[in-house]
Amino acid sequence: MTIRDDHALAGDLATEAGERLLGIRERTGFGDSAALRAEGDRAAHLFLMESLARLRPSDSVLSEEATREERLDPRRLSAERVWIVDPLDGTREFSEEGRPDWAVHVALWERGKLSAGAVALPAQGRTLTTAEPPKPPSYDSGRFRIAVSRTRPPEFVRKLAYLVGADLVPIGSAGAKISAVLTGEVEAYVHAGGQYEWDSAAPVAVALAAGVHASRIDGSELTYNQADPSLPDILVSLPELATSLLAGIRDLHR
Repeated sequence: MTIRDDHALAGDLATEAGERLLGIRERTGFGDSAALRAEGDRAAHLFLMESLARLRPSDSVLSEEATREERLDPRRLSAERVWIVDPLDGTREFSEEGRPDWAVHVALWERGKLSAGAVALPAQGRTLTTAEPPKPPSYDSGRFRIAVSRTRPPEFVRKLAYLVGADLVPIGSAGAKISAVLTGEVEAYVHAGGQYEWDSAAPVAVALAAGVHASRIDGSELTYNQADPSLPDILVSLPELATSLLAGIRDLHR
């Protein structure tokens, strides 16, 4: 693996972890979904942790698959550089044959903000990175599409879609949903059902680099590397839609 900078490293690691996950899918098959999910989580986590320990030994890491003790390590909170990773975002979709809407997230938080990131979509054969952020499509007018959870779309998002004139599009993992905004499959993603930093850090890094709006649903900034990694809600949208979506959310929460 040739390492040029943090942007390239994020992309290389996410891509290689994704290739390994595709190999696990092929070797293991889909007969035992629980075993497939467990093996995918374990293998991708170990690969990312070992790679970052070797290539960025001075940096801290926050991973979804870390132990509780590792997540609570106070050294992370005083570190200047912290990698925030989700080795397998969308384990349910990963374990379902034919589903492409799962991802690998690798992000770097540096001195208070996200500075690099990559989202690999292995089953779609692409990786979105801050090295070369995608150019999102523009929006003129008319109905648009909001990505929501396949299994637990928040009820208020259904009301929001009616209010602003949008259609709901169920997509699997958070990374796949945010990536869909960047690639033009949808125009927005709204979620308020509970998430953690690793669910959004990498795709938000890419979204911000691409000039897309990303915030909490009250419009406040998304913050990372906190003592409590819970980050329960998010809005990602084309910039032309952010004002009307935030206004609609405020109206529904009065």
